[in-house]
Amino acid sequence: MTAFVVLGVLLAAAALLFVVLPLARHRARSRDSRSSVNVAIYRDQLRELESDLRAGTLAPDQYEKSRGEIEARLLEDVRGDTAATGAPRPSRAAAIALGLAIPVCAAAVYFAVGNPRAVSPQAEAGGTDHGLTQQQLQSLVDRLAARMKENPENAEGWAMLGRSYAVLGRFRDSADAYAKAAAGMPGDAQLLADYADALAMAQGRRLHGEPEKIIARALEADPNNVKALALAGTAAFDRKNYAEAVRHWERIAQLVPPGSQFADSLQASIAEARELGGMRPAPGKAPAAVAQVGSVSGIARLSPKLAGRVAPTDTVFVFARAAEGPRMPLAVLRKQVRDLPVTFVLDDSMAMAPQMKLSGFSQVVVGARVSKTASANPQPGDLEGQSVPVKVGARGVAVVIDTEVR
Repeated sequence: MTAFVVLGVLLAAAALLFVVLPLARHRARSRDSRSSVNVAIYRDQLRELESDLRAGTLAPDQYEKSRGEIEARLLEDVRGDTAATGAPRPSRAAAIALGLAIPVCAAAVYFAVGNPRAVSPQAEAGGTDHGLTQQQLQSLVDRLAARMKENPENAEGWAMLGRSYAVLGRFRDSADAYAKAAAGMPGDAQLLADYADALAMAQGRRLHGEPEKIIARALEADPNNVKALALAGTAAFDRKNYAEAVRHWERIAQLVPPGSQFADSLQASIAEARELGGMRPAPGKAPAAVAQVGSVSGIARLSPKLAGRVAPTDTVFVFARAAEGPRMPLAVLRKQVRDLPVTFVLDDSMAMAPQMKLSGFSQVVVGARVSKTASANPQPGDLEGQSVPVKVGARGVAVVIDTEVR
């Protein structure tokens, strides 16, 4: 570890000789120009992610994680910016700032995308996927919020603040920030879908009312927005308007490549809505996972009384185990709290061991557990819930996470 750090310091020092000294002899370039370029780059990266999501080549959870990483980098840039007026000052201050920023940013990038465990087995507790602790991320978000008060006309800044608040689980603040962003970008379908999602989370995961109106605006702006269609289908499903849910979800099925994991999960949801609505299965559309004997499907939800005890990125395990017999899970699906309520299909393809499959048992218990540590084994403080014993092949199984593991 020591040798690695020393080598890193030497390399950083060499880089500074080539960057800082020339900069110290010249005047700094316009900060506004640099900020504009950075914003344009981040905007293009976000658009590429949205295109991948719409094409079905990127799963929603991967999309959220990648977008979060891009926004974390932009937050760093926002933190470093200052309001500049008048003529630019000599670049000595910029050289000093850059001299400090290069090693700091190098370390930040390494801890964000590298593998610190390769040189040190001890990981800092409380870190995030971006290499920042919760406190550091909170500080960055607070700085961005302060900056937005000084520049309230920046719609893109409000959108980024809304997404940042959502990552922290501050959904009411997230919805307020999205509202300001939507006022400046009323035709941005993805922004409106994110706004509706945050507002629904703020009002207890309920999409009825204002969130549905915002979803309608998103679909008016872009009838093919995947997130807006998914939310519209979920809202209709919650209202027991299964025909409308099927209509929205089948629209998504036309937009994503068939055979992908997302497409298969979507078909399972469509099949469940058709069954609950008394509709016949669409010809050739019945998902193989549901049709298999060794499968069970349903919905896992979080009890509203526990909503304040979880974070959107907490891991959720949905699993099935034999009602009588070994406690080893027969099938496991991994999600995040932000995905709840989640429609699940557990089948033989998810078996933990070849000889331990759902099809080998007549009855199973379906459970769901929220884990702060992402551990496959239950830990004190985890939240869980389970169904009554059901037959293998059952559909519409309801699981409510409402109990703390002691």
